[in-house]
Amino acid sequence: MSISPKLALLEEYALVARALSAPARLMLLEQLAQGERGVEALADKTGLTIANCSQHLQQLRRAALVTSRRDGKAVIYRLTDAKTLALMDLLRIVAERNLAQVERILRGLSGGKDAPEAVSRADLAARLAEGSVTVLDVRPADEYAAGHIPGALNMALTEIERIVPTLDPATEIVAYCRGPYCIYAHQAVAALRKHGLNARRLDGGLPEWREDGLPLMAGAQ
Repeated sequence: MSISPKLALLEEYALVARALSAPARLMLLEQLAQGERGVEALADKTGLTIANCSQHLQQLRRAALVTSRRDGKAVIYRLTDAKTLALMDLLRIVAERNLAQVERILRGLSGGKDAPEAVSRADLAARLAEGSVTVLDVRPADEYAAGHIPGALNMALTEIERIVPTLDPATEIVAYCRGPYCIYAHQAVAALRKHGLNARRLDGGLPEWREDGLPLMAGAQ
């Protein structure tokens, strides 16, 4: 028995929705938003076994959220296009607006307080040109080296306490990390504000900055 075109379309849309229904697959999308990676690197970054990682990647590929290419014996994955990144962010926005548990988790990351308003990417770009802001990239060092906002300092959350005395209390600090699902920037801002520093996070992360066509640098500090 054939189904109507409407139902056929809804089946395809549901395929995409089902692909987004596992936390592990959202973690994989977050990693691929940083840049293309092989299965072993993705498994290492997410803590999945290689076999489990491969299975989740197949689900994402069937939904056309990721694509792959061969590099010798290795299979390298990447996001299919920028719309995947937009879909990830929209999922975050809907959850933050409508799920009370999401609000409680985010408040917990901010020390039980309302987080300050995020800094827009356009505003940060303008302030970088003026030299009126300190930018912290709190992603792992390998992700920073692959590409970062020009002038950003790279440091792990565990280093925040050590670098606080070196930061200018008169200059606002903007922290950023991986994108829609990354919590490092939330945690960094809370730690900095606990020390009386004027800190906010960037709206979005490195992938959104790149997608906006804003400048990037590569290499370690």
